[in-house]
Amino acid sequence: MTNETKAERFKRIASKRTQNTLEVLRKLGNCSNKSVYHYDDKDITKIFYAIDQELKRIKALFTTKSKNNNFSL
Repeated sequence: MTNETKAERFKRIASKRTQNTLEVLRKLGNCSNKSVYHYDDKDITKIFYAIDQELKRIKALFTTKSKNNNFSL
């Protein structure tokens, strides 16, 4: 194990996972070839709705401060 800082570890892992995610999205884009696949607007709407919802959820994890439900005066 290295003496990697939390920031270094985040950059290393997040970069790799982001690259993997982008590659999977590119592969999904291959399904747009209408000479190989048949789909309609309803199918596309469902796909991108699911992706948008998950993206919003994950973005909120990074942007929302942790909720502290403890009462104090």
